[in-house]
Amino acid sequence: MTRLTTTQITLDPSCMDDYDPNSMPVVKARQFIKQYLDPIQQTETLALRASLGRVLSADILSPANVPNYDNSAMDGYAFNADDIVAEMPTQLKVIGTVYAGKAFDIALKSGECARIMTGGMMPTGANTVVMQERVIAEADNITFSETPKRGMNVRYAGEDLQQGQTVLAAGHLMRAADLGLIASLGIAEVSVYRKLKVAFFSTGDELTGVGEALKTGQVYDSNRYTLYGMLSQMGVEIIDMGAIADEPALLESTLLTAASQADVVITSGGVSVGEADYMKLLLAKHGQVVFWKIAMKPGRPLAYGKIQGDNAKTAHYFGLPGNPVAVMVTFYQFVREAMLVLMGQPNPAPLPMFKVECTEKIKKMTGRTEFQRGILFADTDGAWKVKPTGSQGSAILSSMSLANCFIVLDESVGNLDAGSFVTVQVLDGIA
Repeated sequence: MTRLTTTQITLDPSCMDDYDPNSMPVVKARQFIKQYLDPIQQTETLALRASLGRVLSADILSPANVPNYDNSAMDGYAFNADDIVAEMPTQLKVIGTVYAGKAFDIALKSGECARIMTGGMMPTGANTVVMQERVIAEADNITFSETPKRGMNVRYAGEDLQQGQTVLAAGHLMRAADLGLIASLGIAEVSVYRKLKVAFFSTGDELTGVGEALKTGQVYDSNRYTLYGMLSQMGVEIIDMGAIADEPALLESTLLTAASQADVVITSGGVSVGEADYMKLLLAKHGQVVFWKIAMKPGRPLAYGKIQGDNAKTAHYFGLPGNPVAVMVTFYQFVREAMLVLMGQPNPAPLPMFKVECTEKIKKMTGRTEFQRGILFADTDGAWKVKPTGSQGSAILSSMSLANCFIVLDESVGNLDAGSFVTVQVLDGIA
């Protein structure tokens, strides 16, 4: 795909192949956004524990072989496989015990073995370990009647990681298992990209804050709370700019302040057809922003581009719909992946998707992708199945609280009968 500026697209949509702002497929919109994402470059060094949820800015190389010596994978007896005689049973003399973390300086001679604990260093002269359950121990001797395989139950030096090997590459998102892996190498600090700074605010005269009495025509500003929750789970630095009334001067100052402070600015409301044009005029004045009608439900209106703050700093901008469910759907389908790229992950893993049976019928029009809220559950026979949460209106936020997945129905899918197989996108762990 040819990379053009968002200004070029705005002024001449025909300059980009297959660009249709009035019916943009979901996949195509993701592709357009991704080509304009430049990851942050600033880094910092953190203590290992503090790096959880952060993105590595440099490769981590193994400073040594892991394990750094041949050791036993079992509690048993270490011996030389050459001592096994053709005529069974074989009897070996036990000359000592090897404990994990303790030196054992006695080399085994022919016909000898050593009791060894899991993790114990293989004695000189030994190349095989037999499980303690597979021998008969009497006094200082062991006997086994089944022939052990040479090299069994031995973990060799460098078997897991070799010295100089890349353990985790730059761009890797640190998880709990990674902390243990890096700790096993004796590394106490790692280099990560700084946190992405994200500013967000809601727009609309009808919004009021929680805890305040509703006046006629007003609604509580729930979008800032769902955005805060989704952003918190991504580990970014959050700047909440509040709920802003449809006053041009106030909207402008808020937008410029947000762009001056943050890498990403997210707004909810103000980008749909029929809404006040203040935001659209301000975005055209201070940036290059493209407005789309995505061929999806919920979340048809979407705006993306770049805006310049009052300090000449440029921030990425995402204009999300005002309906509560549409805010969450568009965030997960467009904003989340884009932010992961900006955080330093060049190819972030998509949300898990797989096919399961839907236990209820589904109503849907062809020609657009729908993200219906679903409940994924294990049936009595252990098979995973899904059912819709009920009404799928874009203002019914309770459907997102009930859901643990999206039922993803592409453009070609129409009405479905109960028992049909559908694609689900798992939300548990990120929603």
